Amino acid sequence: MLAIVDYGVGNLFSLSRSLDYLGVECQITRSLAELKAADRILLPGVGAFGDARKKLTELSLIEPIQELAASGKPLLGICLGMQLLFDSSEEFGLHSGLGLIPGRIVSMRRAFEEAEIDLKVPQIGWNRLDVRKESPLVKALGKQDFVYYVHSYFATDCQEYVVADSDYGLAIPGIVQKDNVFGTQFHPEKSGAVGLKILKAFAEVPL
Repeated sequence: MLAIVDYGVGNLFSLSRSLDYLGVECQITRSLAELKAADRILLPGVGAFGDARKKLTELSLIEPIQELAASGKPLLGICLGMQLLFDSSEEFGLHSGLGLIPGRIVSMRRAFEEAEIDLKVPQIGWNRLDVRKESPLVKALGKQDFVYYVHSYFATDCQEYVVADSDYGLAIPGIVQKDNVFGTQFHPEKSGAVGLKILKAFAEVPL
């Protein structure tokens, strides 16, 4: 059983529908007992980092998610859910993350201004995913696969954990991994056949 964390932030329906299409048994839940019983956990997310962190805190899910990850249970953060895996974010103030992967979430707009890069923010649309190292999530991917992004902030100071990135003025981390903790900055549930391959691969990560 794969559990999708329901904390009021995330595109839960399309994600669960993608998993149903793959034949992966899943449930949307905020129950600690159900999260503990699940084989794998998906942490989705859309919106602002601080709001998402607040909702996880209000539901008393911060420490349980950290403990489940520390136990070795496979965990996949998607979009904002990936950003929450890191140490901190500067989105609308400084906020602490879950601290599961070393690194920071920073403003794409500010980074572009400092580097004099003239590209639209947020990044919205398809971009090529360049695989940099081996990971269970990319075992079925090719060299020219495209995925769908929607974001204004990105992860930095985390190169050791970058599995794949996309060129959008800068090398934007697209997939990260630290042991049993995985993250995708893009939306696999909106990335067609490539996204389905990534979700299927996560559902098959060894326990």
